[in-house]
Amino acid sequence: MTQGAQPVVIVTGGTSGIGAGISDLLAERGWSVVALGAALASDRNPPTHRSVQCVQADVSLASDVTRVFSEVLARYGRLDALVNNAAIGPLGTILDTDEATWDRVIDVNLKGVFLCCKTVLPHLIARGGGSIVNVGSGSAWGKPRMAAYSASKGGLMALSQAMAYDHFHDHIRVNTVIPGGGGIATGMSLARVGGDPARLGPDAPGTAAGRRATPQDIAKAVAFLLSPEAEVISGTVIDVGCFMHQGGPIPRAPAPARS
Repeated sequence: MTQGAQPVVIVTGGTSGIGAGISDLLAERGWSVVALGAALASDRNPPTHRSVQCVQADVSLASDVTRVFSEVLARYGRLDALVNNAAIGPLGTILDTDEATWDRVIDVNLKGVFLCCKTVLPHLIARGGGSIVNVGSGSAWGKPRMAAYSASKGGLMALSQAMAYDHFHDHIRVNTVIPGGGGIATGMSLARVGGDPARLGPDAPGTAAGRRATPQDIAKAVAFLLSPEAEVISGTVIDVGCFMHQGGPIPRAPAPARS
């Protein structure tokens, strides 16, 4: 198959929430986007750009990852980038997290990244370079009642840095984006508050723009890291919303002084 002119990217967890925002923006900016989702029929707020190809796949299964990669090469003849966004985030301490839940969180959030990168990297290396962007979390530094999720995202952060070192001379850029901004109204976050957006961090300061971050804000950071403008950037973290990985969150604004 003749290689097309458009660059091709796989976005895991790309059929809903933050991933859908990433898929749509990359498609708008000229990428051929293959968005992976575990259960397409139940996705809320899926990608709206007509050119995004949605594919059902479980990133924790090597057979699914291999199948999708083979289908992408058969259809497009190339792959230029990978965005690892797929994740699940049930709440719980160590004591109230059962073994099956722990295993599933690690399988999706960390093993899934391992499988996707292990499958894609040989192709990117053979092409002479490429870009991987991993979507992390401020919980990688520990958050209350997020034991399994924090462990998975802490592992993702370390894995991202290790890959950036290991594949520097292969011209593979590996970077991480941290969603912040006081809670983004997507499926995972809403599930933690019973589906009620009003309960989603009502006291959170949001961003320096005076509002919460959105999936589109995260998508813009991802798009930058995939673009030629970021061709010398690897091993870095872009914190969208500020301070999520620097000891945050930002405190609430002080009340106006009384005269």
